[in-house]
Amino acid sequence: MVRGFITTRVTFNMSTDDIMVQVREFLGQFIKKIDIDADQNLFTSGLVNSLFAMQLVLFIEKEFGIQIANEDLDFENFKSLNAITSFIQNKLGSST
Repeated sequence: MVRGFITTRVTFNMSTDDIMVQVREFLGQFIKKIDIDADQNLFTSGLVNSLFAMQLVLFIEKEFGIQIANEDLDFENFKSLNAITSFIQNKLGSST
């Protein structure tokens, strides 16, 4: 399996479930534990580290076509699947 980024998609009308599926698929490339609880803290559980967080940021920017500013690099935005999904929805201006 070649590890890389999925091509950028139009994401303006994506549902919460759609976003979470894409993030889960990305995480699944690097984390063996596929069944991650949506509220599980990815960092304190040891599933990811700060270096991986930068890969996650790059994935989000490319996959969802958004820019993540320095002020967005808050641990709270990336600590769980729910937090990541909410962050992406907010950046996309989506309320779905």
